[in-house]
Amino acid sequence: MTTRWLGEPVARREDPRLLTGQGRYLDDLGQDALAAAFVRSPHAHARIRDVDVSAALDVDGLVAIYTWEDLPERVGRPLPLLIPHPALTHGRTAYPLARDVVRHVGEPVVMVVAADRYAAEDACALIEVDYEPLKPVVGLAEAVQGAQLVHEDVPGNVGAHLVQEVPATDGRGAGEAIEGAPHTLSFRLDIERSASMPLEGRGVYARWDGRDLRVYSSTQTSTSVRMAVAAALGLPLPQVEVIAPDVGGGFGVKIVHPWPEEILVPWAAMTLHREIKWAEDRREHFVSSAHERAQVQHVRVGFDDDGRVLGLDVSILHDHGAYTPYGIIVPIVTSTQLLGPYKPGAYRVEFTAVYTNTVQVTPYRGAGRPQGVFCMERTLDKIARHLGKDRTQVRAVNFIQPDEFPYDQGMTFQDGRPLIYDSGNYPEMLRMIKELIGWDSFERRPGRGIGIGCYVEGTGVGPYEGGHVQITSDGRVHVSTGLTSQGQGHETAFAQIAAAELGVPIERVSVVTGDTRRFGYAVGTFASRAAVVSGNAIALACRKVREKALRIAADALEADPADLTVTDGLVHVAGTPSASIPLSTVAVLANPLRYAFDEEAAKATQFSGAADPDKPPVAEGEEPGLEGRDYYSPIRSTFAAGMHAAIVETDPDTAEIKVVRYAVVHDCGRLINPMIVEGQIHGGVAQGIGGALYERMVYDQYGQLVNASFMDFLMPYATEIPRVETGHLETPSPLNPLGVKGAGEAGVIPVSAVIASAVEDAEGIPIDRMPISPSDLHTLRTAGGGRSG
Repeated sequence: MTTRWLGEPVARREDPRLLTGQGRYLDDLGQDALAAAFVRSPHAHARIRDVDVSAALDVDGLVAIYTWEDLPERVGRPLPLLIPHPALTHGRTAYPLARDVVRHVGEPVVMVVAADRYAAEDACALIEVDYEPLKPVVGLAEAVQGAQLVHEDVPGNVGAHLVQEVPATDGRGAGEAIEGAPHTLSFRLDIERSASMPLEGRGVYARWDGRDLRVYSSTQTSTSVRMAVAAALGLPLPQVEVIAPDVGGGFGVKIVHPWPEEILVPWAAMTLHREIKWAEDRREHFVSSAHERAQVQHVRVGFDDDGRVLGLDVSILHDHGAYTPYGIIVPIVTSTQLLGPYKPGAYRVEFTAVYTNTVQVTPYRGAGRPQGVFCMERTLDKIARHLGKDRTQVRAVNFIQPDEFPYDQGMTFQDGRPLIYDSGNYPEMLRMIKELIGWDSFERRPGRGIGIGCYVEGTGVGPYEGGHVQITSDGRVHVSTGLTSQGQGHETAFAQIAAAELGVPIERVSVVTGDTRRFGYAVGTFASRAAVVSGNAIALACRKVREKALRIAADALEADPADLTVTDGLVHVAGTPSASIPLSTVAVLANPLRYAFDEEAAKATQFSGAADPDKPPVAEGEEPGLEGRDYYSPIRSTFAAGMHAAIVETDPDTAEIKVVRYAVVHDCGRLINPMIVEGQIHGGVAQGIGGALYERMVYDQYGQLVNASFMDFLMPYATEIPRVETGHLETPSPLNPLGVKGAGEAGVIPVSAVIASAVEDAEGIPIDRMPISPSDLHTLRTAGGGRSG
């Protein structure tokens, strides 16, 4: 075996196809399909009194109109609550089409099917829905008052409540440790609501042949959509295929399954015996998909003269929007990942998740971690400011040390397993980031500041992923795995793993993801898990194939399998290159069917000896062909880590904030492809800068999203993103064969904390709320007497 492909910056193999317009996205498919469109609620909270479709019936091209009453019982049920939890005492999900009450602007009420999207939208515009408006619940303050209820059967709008506490080594709880500390601080922090905004919105295309249903969905989890659709439509699982074509970004919003449209479009295709497609427009994405981030955090901390945290108590109020289809993963992650690379003496965290009449909240890249890191890093900055110490010194005294791994934080993580960090070297990472950004030599002046943020990210959550590997008679290696790709470079990274494990040129490896016809069981692409879980599954499958290949080759070469190695697709005896056999020939020998379909099959006859007449051609326990399948199921998550630092400049007149330098040091264990990892980090930093300085969802008192377009919802251009300077630290994970950890969300996680730290340093004004705009900074200057003019 050769490992020369692992750790190499191999150029992404999928990019030429995608960059030259050869990609096949959802809306490129089904050009002759009927089109679906939806009437969506204009009210944040209202009772549906009547739906009048009569004016729409004469629209040319109209095929069908459906309301909730038209749906069969199985289809019309509330959508599943995917991840139940004991603390989620009042979980609620939506109906595919609103039944009696709408609970946010954008909730689907009527589905229209027509010859094309134009006709479908024309019909939607003519359908009259009689609403009885109800007072909406908007914002966390209004939700906790409980005067109005989002769901009549959810007291106080509280969907979930959870407390976790880890006492100090002397048995004291967080409250007692704080009270007994030499120094204490109390403060409030706020993070506002944002959203994923992938370049491609959601979409579904379905066709039914009378027996089998094929569904294409722009999703992060094709196998789970398959199971959800089969369950909702009452179909045997083998009669349902779900394929994720090229997907133009996900960032978490496409992990939710099933979306209403993923049930309704296939059901209508079966009902009408016609192909049907729906592709989300941008307005729909703003008001009917999912948001994230919004939290209020109340912090109490006690610490000693060195800045060492003796007790930490955090209360989190989490806005979950109108529904909880994905459970309470986001606040659980916030409450556990808040600890970062530190070991507070005692820790207590409590969160309350409340319903509001706004778009539902589900994971968005980082999934609760940006909020947690903002909380912890702001806390350490405040400690440093209180003591007059350098911010990096305060972090250093609180670090978990390299000789303390594995380190048990004493909590339960999002996967229900212990929060145990597997490996890391946080002091070395701090040294590297300080050197990269020039921390010790930084020259302070008014309007110029430097900030830092550290984080630990749980990655590679289970329960499993699988990989299938086949070597065909042309010597090519075909890899398939069930999870999907949305631009992460899986075709390249997985090919590198297979090439390294099998000893073949990477050009001979092809990779297929997200197609249930090729691989039926998978979990999905989220939580920075693809390289860890699918990557290791592919490696294990390759090892099965390699073992079989060496066994077959050993028989042909009359050698001991232990003496064989594979280089550039050639199996040969170590030290005797002339005694060799190509893997392509081994693939032929693995199949006792001796038809000479091609030249390789004909050549293989020279290696096939006389068969034993007393044994079957395919031995017991064996399968024909040179292929293997395996699964990797992690015992618990791996924990990647990183540290970011930034230099910002603030304008004295306009209060504009410019990020002039940005540096990252990241540890994702063993690197498969450093170029891809850096690309993930750079993209994440850009997304994080957007969340720190530009992006926020603004609701008015009536529950109307007032900036539901790219005219008003600001995102950074490339001109707003500085060059990201990157350093890598590798502390391999002992938990998996490849020693890898995840990297997909790393870039976005600490950015709000880093920018807040730098702006505070530049201005001398506490920054306790993000994102921060020029008008926000101007207001803070006016209120706090900071710099102006």
